[in-house]
Amino acid sequence: MAIEIEKVEALAPDQASLAAAAKLKKPNLWPLLACDAAGLIWGECQGSGASPYRVICSEADFGYKCTCPSRKFPCKHTLALMWMRADGVLPFKTEAAPAWVGDWVARRRPGAGPARKVAADTEVKASAARAAVVEPAAEDPKSAAAAAAQRERNKADREAAIRSGLDELDTWIADALQGGLAAFMPAASERCRKIARRLVDAKATGLAGLVEGLPADLLALPESMRGDALIERLATLYLIACAYRNQDRLPGPVKADVRQTVGWTVTRDALLADPDALRVRDRWMVVGTVVDVQADKLRRIETWLSRLGEGTGPRFAVLLDFVPVSLGKTANMYSIGEVLTAELVYFNSPAPLRAVIAEQIGSAIAGERWPRPTDGVLGAIARLNDVLALRPWASDIPFAAHGARIVASGASLWLTDARGMAGLPVRVDEDDVVLPLVEVDDIDAFGTWDGHFLSLALCETPLGRWIAS
Repeated sequence: MAIEIEKVEALAPDQASLAAAAKLKKPNLWPLLACDAAGLIWGECQGSGASPYRVICSEADFGYKCTCPSRKFPCKHTLALMWMRADGVLPFKTEAAPAWVGDWVARRRPGAGPARKVAADTEVKASAARAAVVEPAAEDPKSAAAAAAQRERNKADREAAIRSGLDELDTWIADALQGGLAAFMPAASERCRKIARRLVDAKATGLAGLVEGLPADLLALPESMRGDALIERLATLYLIACAYRNQDRLPGPVKADVRQTVGWTVTRDALLADPDALRVRDRWMVVGTVVDVQADKLRRIETWLSRLGEGTGPRFAVLLDFVPVSLGKTANMYSIGEVLTAELVYFNSPAPLRAVIAEQIGSAIAGERWPRPTDGVLGAIARLNDVLALRPWASDIPFAAHGARIVASGASLWLTDARGMAGLPVRVDEDDVVLPLVEVDDIDAFGTWDGHFLSLALCETPLGRWIAS
């Protein structure tokens, strides 16, 4: 079974481990990279010590072992070994497995004690081959119970760490409100960076990301809006913290959403294995893409999909991918306007939006015109309010309306209905691409609303399709 990059990403314990692994994909750090015909790969990675770390992985079941002292599983060395195998760029020399690989393989077999030394490399290779293809036996009940108990202890430790971090966040929010905007903004980056680091230490990585992005989000707004926006964001952080402390009193979907917002992750494999997860099979059109580079040197890719069929289920979905910046431009991104037939599985939420593709039928193809949305501008705004009622901490909510216009009001642009009776401010920049839409009638628009501005992604107009560049 070949290793795929998606599997490496799913196995990573966190984004930081993935970023650290990307830095290890250098030939000079690996004096040994090898494999055999049985699906075993191994290598030696030079660390800070005199002896390199020895890393092993089975492509058959993704079992692994590394001699480094990391408490993360898998560690960055294991992730890097798998990643290099998935890339297929660095050569893995095919050879007989050395004794330390054979020892690991032998210990994986049920009832095995210390591995005996073999007389020839061929016998080690045969042992590896047999271990790689046999089905794993049932785990020893005592070992399984001990492992389960350890997982519960780890979970309890993380819960306690998160709650401690939330207490520090409360104090930080109170200090920020007491000091006011004038005192907050000059040192915003440093103040946010400090509490974000503390939240990372407390394993509340989702909240840490929200805090760390606060200064940039405020500076992107007109100065007159920053005071109110700061209060709104601090109130949102406090709301999330309160919801987390009271999560056992929340409905299941809300609890799941809060935990994901704070930093608990659901792996792709766990989501696909969940029998209660919402699944929608339909034709989908790509109506928006957003690419950002994060502070951890990972490129965050949002792909927005609009359901084309008439069946039940959410009308929109967003796919999130994280790719190291070192990989360069992402060649596998979908393009706006492409249509794919796929089954999506949604993460648990009171307003399901984020999803993964469980199965895609065929390739994405150039699509037709985006079907006219059912809502006018007023109805689309009402849907935004519906989502916020279910998820008050939501950001980047999908917006779709028919019969819209873009009108100029001073230096601002607004998306309104045909009569100008309802509308939302449109995000603009110095080299704005929205200007060609001004005063065009009967626009079908898709974009995302962040609570302050509408970011347009795709518009179908009487003059043809417009997409954000």
